[in-house]
Amino acid sequence: MLLPPSVQELVPVGHLAHFVRNLVRDSLDLSAILADYAEERGYPPYHPVMMTALLLYAYCQGIYSSRRIAQACEQRVDFMAVTALQQPDFRTISDFRKRHLGALGALFVQVLALCEQAGLVKLGHVALDGTKIKANASKHKAMSYGRMKQREPELAAEVQKWLEQAEVADAAEDEALGCERRGDELPEWVASKQKRLAKIREAMAALEADAAAETPATVSEPQPCEPPTDDTGGFEEAATPTPESPPPATPAPPDKAQRNFTDPESRIMKTPNGFEQAYNAQAAVDADSQVIVAAGLTNAGNDKQQVTPMAAQIETNTRRTPKEMSADNGYCSEDNLEELERLGIRSYIATGRQKHGTASATKKGAERSDTRVRRMSRRLKQGGHRSRYRLRKQTVEPVFGQIKGARGFRQFHLRGLAKVAAEWQLICLAHNLLKLAQAGPVLGRS
Repeated sequence: MLLPPSVQELVPVGHLAHFVRNLVRDSLDLSAILADYAEERGYPPYHPVMMTALLLYAYCQGIYSSRRIAQACEQRVDFMAVTALQQPDFRTISDFRKRHLGALGALFVQVLALCEQAGLVKLGHVALDGTKIKANASKHKAMSYGRMKQREPELAAEVQKWLEQAEVADAAEDEALGCERRGDELPEWVASKQKRLAKIREAMAALEADAAAETPATVSEPQPCEPPTDDTGGFEEAATPTPESPPPATPAPPDKAQRNFTDPESRIMKTPNGFEQAYNAQAAVDADSQVIVAAGLTNAGNDKQQVTPMAAQIETNTRRTPKEMSADNGYCSEDNLEELERLGIRSYIATGRQKHGTASATKKGAERSDTRVRRMSRRLKQGGHRSRYRLRKQTVEPVFGQIKGARGFRQFHLRGLAKVAAEWQLICLAHNLLKLAQAGPVLGRS
């Protein structure tokens, strides 16, 4: 080639690679990331704007592994158009993502604002739902507290036995080999059992601390304001103070309480494929464009506690509240319906499990009194097939299908609740980027 190629020539005009690169460079505020590179030391780093664009484009393409991203920079011309032919290695990509994970997740709000500017966020109807996504941990690495109590003394006795045997063997080897050669190292399998014993004791202590934190504090009985009197009207002598009773023992956690050694903050949850070590990812989706307007994550399998924080996040992200909100029966409760009513959101939440082609059933006992759940049941029944509740499945379920099926995100790559929550925001950010790119020539797309 007589002249060096231009990145504009690597892929056609209007390609997603150009759109993501230009949007990150011209429309996003990356000051939180750029602030870490004020001082120049050592070899000049890859430009943070390019690295941010590379990560976001990779997530849009369903590529999440740092090794696969680095490989794509060497083999795929669309990635070369984003990086301008630069080829950062996988460790550089991984370190950049770990270093700026919080700032990258925070870009979700900025991309959502761009979707609003493009007219994609109407907030006429928002559908809320959750999906279980596997954690970066095996459920076979979890152990119940009852099993820990049984296994801990067994391992302790086994470790002690091997330590005694190792000491005898060391003495024999020292006598046979002399002092020039080392013979005092413990076998590898002994160290492994010691590490597992330490892990079990650490997990037991964490479960006991959780159980103690959940125990309500005891309240002392109120004392009389005046001392009692005798029959003659005189005051009785003060009773001899008795020694204080010992404080109640800290309750032990139930034997079925479990803790995972790989990712202690993940939980065993029921999924369509059985029980898995997972997190519960939440998304609120605009019905007009399938843009995600709020993204949350929890390690609780139940969805009932997610309505209030998700509604608050929608208002924080968009500075508006939706007119309507739909959700399945997992979100139905008197408190949630009251909160949505207080916020002025007309809700359509199933009051029971819905059979295909029929109105949702009513939870047992909901018909006994005129509660909000009963009024919601009447609202859904009166609407029938024309009820706004029908928008729920066609709004939020396809979003989860696109994330899990089309882009192959079925398991988190990071560990720990805070890191996994930021990773989920990155996934939702990539989804909104694709919706924004499909909206047409917006924000100078070229």
